[in-house]
Amino acid sequence: MASATSSTPDTRQGGAEIHLPDTARDLVKILVTGPFGVGKTTLIRSVSEIRPLHTEERLTEASAQVDDLAGVREKSTTTVAIDFGRISLPGGIVLYLFGTPGQERFRALWDDIAYGALGALVLVDARRIDASFDVLGLVEESGLPYAVAFNTFPDAPRHHTPEQLRAALDLEPTTPMVTCDAREADSSIDALLALVQHLIDHRPAEPR
Repeated sequence: MASATSSTPDTRQGGAEIHLPDTARDLVKILVTGPFGVGKTTLIRSVSEIRPLHTEERLTEASAQVDDLAGVREKSTTTVAIDFGRISLPGGIVLYLFGTPGQERFRALWDDIAYGALGALVLVDARRIDASFDVLGLVEESGLPYAVAFNTFPDAPRHHTPEQLRAALDLEPTTPMVTCDAREADSSIDALLALVQHLIDHRPAEPR
């Protein structure tokens, strides 16, 4: 059974009440997705105003046979269900963040986790761009609007231009693409704001 390592109720987290603020107006479900080891759990932990839920288990020898550890050999745990956090943004927007497992063997969970989501933030590791193709395919098949955030790692290549990165992922010109440091709250919030602005700009017109 997965262990919800951070699910114990907490009345305070990072100085914020666990209850929704009185100014909450729009409650939005967002997926935080990407390949194995890209930083989804870290991003949700860095921005959540409540104590985040994590369902992490230690990697075993058996899982090492099916999970691609290239570029993430130091990783010792993996999400086996979801990560969950919440963040309130200006204007009464509250984001419910659902982190999805990045491995192909958890694909059966995708439809259930994605149900009701308005958009997705796809984290990408510039050291192993090809690891993101399957997740991007899932997001595109679902029809969810999305933004791409390159999570910065110390040994990530620095010589690629934004145009080269966009071409490598075959992104549409209108798809937002940013860089972020998932460990830093402000940087992660900026990536989420890029997605939210994309959703606002492309929302269907309301009938008159």
